Amino acid sequence: MQAIRGFVRVVEAGAFTRAAESLQMPSATLSKQIQLLERHIGAKLLERTTRHVHVTSEGTTYYNRMRDLLAEVEEIETTLGRAKVAPRGHLRVDTGGSTASAILIPAFPDFQAKYPEIQLQLGVTDRTVDLIGENIDCAIRRTADDPALIARRIGFLSWTMCASTAYIARHGVPSHPQQVVDGDFPVAGYFSHSSGVIQPIELLVRDEPFLVKSRHSILVNDSNAHLACALAGLGLVHTLDFNVRPSIDRGDLVVVLKEFRAKPMEVFIVYPPSRARSTKVRVFCDWVTQIFARLVQH
Repeated sequence: MQAIRGFVRVVEAGAFTRAAESLQMPSATLSKQIQLLERHIGAKLLERTTRHVHVTSEGTTYYNRMRDLLAEVEEIETTLGRAKVAPRGHLRVDTGGSTASAILIPAFPDFQAKYPEIQLQLGVTDRTVDLIGENIDCAIRRTADDPALIARRIGFLSWTMCASTAYIARHGVPSHPQQVVDGDFPVAGYFSHSSGVIQPIELLVRDEPFLVKSRHSILVNDSNAHLACALAGLGLVHTLDFNVRPSIDRGDLVVVLKEFRAKPMEVFIVYPPSRARSTKVRVFCDWVTQIFARLVQH
């Protein structure tokens, strides 16, 4: 079974090194296990070159069957005995920086109290990771457009446009999005870490979308840096409300254009089909859905 798990990881990761790292074993050990597996079943599963690993036709057939078998084994194990009452084991979750620090981590003591035998490994990054290739159980994302993953909507998050008191003292307060378009109010923008695309600002004017093409004083690709830009008075900042709400409540930031809010953003939890029967993933999905449902929308 260990060799089968290793083979499945190599296929999903596309390389022995990445697969071995995710399994926390030396590459040489993994390679030897798969050689013994090939000898046992009497078929070549992988073609190895210096830099690449290719799956043979027999290997593809074997992978498809073994992937489903491993999911069945995990389901059986988690529905028997102690695991049925208390899910256990490692759970790898990926999410963005602000979601981790402002929403998930403050609430994790509750999750740990409910499921003390689940060891959570939280990957914090604003890039879109390859869940299957990197052996990650699930991720919290703003889109559900990856056909290779199962997506479940867990809630909505509201947007806020705000600025520091120092910025307002210099520039004043805009009364309409058109003033931002005209360049009277510089914006501290946000661009995607992976694609480099600048995040658009689309507000609702008389219930119709209004694209704010602004003059940017600075562009950043990290949510914490975006907040720092707002606090430093570098520009108007359009961001998710939870990211700036504590600063607004303290009076460090002031909400502007409140009557022209953008549509709330959908939030999803996504996971590979192989995790669909995982009890660990299911209880985490249920828990995080409850967390998002309790978020206060301003």
